[in-house]
Amino acid sequence: MCSTAALGRATRFLKLTMTVTSDQPRRILLRLQNVDKTFQMGEVKVEALRDVSLEVFAGEFLVMVGPSGSGKTTILNLVGGLDSVTSGRVWFEDREITAFSAAELTRYRRDTVGFVFQFYNLVPNLTALENVMVSTELSREPMDVIEALRLVDMNDRKDHFPSQLSGGEQQRVAIARAMAKNPTLLLCDEPTGALDFATGKRVLRILVDLKQQLGRTVILITHNAAIAQVADRVVRLRSGQIVELHDNPQPLPPEDVVW
Repeated sequence: MCSTAALGRATRFLKLTMTVTSDQPRRILLRLQNVDKTFQMGEVKVEALRDVSLEVFAGEFLVMVGPSGSGKTTILNLVGGLDSVTSGRVWFEDREITAFSAAELTRYRRDTVGFVFQFYNLVPNLTALENVMVSTELSREPMDVIEALRLVDMNDRKDHFPSQLSGGEQQRVAIARAMAKNPTLLLCDEPTGALDFATGKRVLRILVDLKQQLGRTVILITHNAAIAQVADRVVRLRSGQIVELHDNPQPLPPEDVVW
């Protein structure tokens, strides 16, 4: 669980406001409009997304749920600037991502987006501290590295290599690495998928705290429907289409989620 003191220090350091209250208008951070994505697999065309339109609000915790092949990862890659649409348009605030040049996409990924993956992707011959430092070297306005590790309660393990850390500890370092860039948007691809039940809930608590205390926008994709209970809004996908979108007025604390 995130340290309250550490979150307080990070909040002052970043000079961020708390999450907007419900009586304030929600600001659109991301927008997808009539997006199609088709992959060519040999002689076969695979429609990964079909006419997807979606708005993501600043400061929300959005969970996208669906089975394998439903289009969750494809959406994450598109809004993260890792892939391009076949047709349709994607905006971040008032900037059209789908019109970016290669250089603009690089700056967008570097300055705006933090990625958290299922299998951590830590550099094996770097310590936890050094793995986080790599991220800050790429950012224009990075967070303090030690502060990022404190946010995920890993400061006392900062000199350990990935092979000396448990799966949950490696995921917490990966989250610190993503947050150290000081991104506006945190994209999480099955962040609990490789973890046991208790460790997965601890990782969810960290992500919820980052949203609530630092005002980050978090998009998490998962095949685990129970995780949707912690979200502000839930998107359900099937066969490349959004089949359900609903608000969750009373998100559950991660500690109360059971799967």
